[in-house]
Amino acid sequence: MASSTPFPAPGARSKKPLGKMADWFRQALSKKPKETPVSQESSPSDAPQPSSRDGPPPPGLSSAPSAVSSTLSPTPEGATSSSSSSTRGRWSRDYDVCVCHSEEDLVAAQELVAYLEDSSAALRCFLQLRDAAPGSAIVSELCRALDSSHCRVLLITPSFLHDPWCRYQMLQALSQAPGAEGRIIPLLVGLARAAYPAELRFMYFVDGRGPDRGFRQVREAILRYLQTLS
Repeated sequence: MASSTPFPAPGARSKKPLGKMADWFRQALSKKPKETPVSQESSPSDAPQPSSRDGPPPPGLSSAPSAVSSTLSPTPEGATSSSSSSTRGRWSRDYDVCVCHSEEDLVAAQELVAYLEDSSAALRCFLQLRDAAPGSAIVSELCRALDSSHCRVLLITPSFLHDPWCRYQMLQALSQAPGAEGRIIPLLVGLARAAYPAELRFMYFVDGRGPDRGFRQVREAILRYLQTLS
C-alpha cells in the first residue's frame, strides 16, 4: 500500500542550509582584521639595530672615549721640556770632568777639584776616592766615571808615570774618547816637557808651573768644551 505522504525534492532540502553558509562567508570576508597594538615595553633586541655602514654611531657610544680622555691628566709642559733638555748638552752626563791621578797625588787632586767646584761655573767633578761607590769593582767604577763625564783631566806627575794603574786610566780615557778635541786635558806637574807621555803627543798640555798651578787653564778648557754642547 503506497504512502500518501509527499517527499520533498532533493534540491528543496539543501537550499536553506547552503544559503546560511553563504551569508556567514560574506560576513567573515567583510570584517577587517583586528590590529594588534605594539607594546612600548618591547625588548631592545626587537628593534632594528643600526649598522656601522648606515651612519655614525649614536651619541652615547661616541662620547665614551672623550669622557675617558678628559680624566687623564695632561703631561706638564715643564716635565717635557726638562726631560728633553736633560738628554742633551751639559746635563746629558752626570759629571763635567773626571780627575785621574795617582794615590800619591791625592792632595793635589783634591785642591784641583776644590778649585773647579768652587768657581762660578760650579763644575761637577768626579774624584775616585770620594765619589766611587763603596764595594764596587775599581775597574768598573773607572769606566763608569769616564763614561759619565764630559772631560777628563790627567794629573801627570812623576808618580803618575810610574804607576801602572795611572797608565791604565790614561789608555782607558783615550779609548773612550779617541780624537775628541778638548775632552782630555793633560796637566803636567813637576815634569819636563821631555817626560810628556808619547801617547799624548798629539794633545797640548797645561803647564803646572805657575802661580795658579795651571788650574785656571784647566777650568777654561773644560768650560770651552761645555760651550760646544749647548
